[in-house]
Amino acid sequence: MLQTLLSLDARLTARLRLPSERSRWWAVAVFLAHSGDSWLWMSGFLLLWLVGSPSLRRWAVLFAVAVGIQALSIFALKQTIRRQRPPGEWGALYRNFDPHSFPSGHATRAFLLAVLAAGNGPGWLSLVLAFWAPLVSLARVATGVHYLSDITAGAVLGLLMGGAFLAAQPTLSALLSFLF
Repeated sequence: MLQTLLSLDARLTARLRLPSERSRWWAVAVFLAHSGDSWLWMSGFLLLWLVGSPSLRRWAVLFAVAVGIQALSIFALKQTIRRQRPPGEWGALYRNFDPHSFPSGHATRAFLLAVLAAGNGPGWLSLVLAFWAPLVSLARVATGVHYLSDITAGAVLGLLMGGAFLAAQPTLSALLSFLF
């Protein structure tokens, strides 16, 4: 049964994968795939914390904590499950630093951020991230660093983690108030 599901996953993934780096959509997919990188988001949160208003600093701290916990959780899951990434050439940094694919940390992070924005941010940011999250996830498949099931599981985990962080936000705000 598991082999049948994994085989179906590989076939569906192959259909979503861009045929080559020469595809006209390749640059768009690479941009979207990288736009979910944790270092990029953490750098942005640090910048907001350094130069933002008190409300932006609060937002930056809470989101950074959520992304940090998300990253550690996904790392632990990947080390436990140890599913190898799909074969491919692109994404050497990901393949060398993080050879495991399940679940997708980028998909988890993207959906986590979309939920957090929906609960905290202005409407335009919520809308942008709601469209962005699935595009980041699909770009990870299109560029060949994830299977479809990796991003599906990541999206579900991101939605669940986002809901949990929204529920915990009042407590986290009280505990971390010295940072804003």
